[in-house]
Amino acid sequence: MVIKVFLASSSGSTAIKKKQQDVVGFLEALKVDYTPLDIACNEDNRMWMRQNVPEDKKPANGIPLPPQIFNEESYCGDYDTFFDAKEDNLVYTFLGLPPPPGSKEAEQADKDNIVENGTHAEENLDDTIEGQAEEEEEQEEEELRQLEEQDEQGSAVVSGGSTFFIFF
Repeated sequence: MVIKVFLASSSGSTAIKKKQQDVVGFLEALKVDYTPLDIACNEDNRMWMRQNVPEDKKPANGIPLPPQIFNEESYCGDYDTFFDAKEDNLVYTFLGLPPPPGSKEAEQADKDNIVENGTHAEENLDDTIEGQAEEEEEQEEEELRQLEEQDEQGSAVVSGGSTFFIFF
């Protein structure tokens, strides 16, 4: 998979230059392979970028500004969505790439998708909750059984640290 970053090499806007540097610098720091595509010197790049940014992601004037990020032909987002993904430690997800082992994103993915004994973590959580509920129900039944026995004997019942007195 090739990450494509559409940039403007000769932008007059300092804000655009900073955003481009931020994206490129972060991708380089993560050692993500990417291809910079200049829209200032290459009309084909500019037209491809403009045609492939989804309509709902384009600004009001209809002309998307760099940097725009794609994974092959799939649109990932612009600087703002990249920044949000960076803040949430979800850059690899944003880029459509598997996170490298040991990264924060991989650790989060492991927490969300841990597979134990052939089941997903969510299923194990459900099993644990069901097990706790069954255990509590069994404990309540045992306390009730003890109460009934004590009722027959007419004495105090101690259960779970609480003392119940039964009067006739």
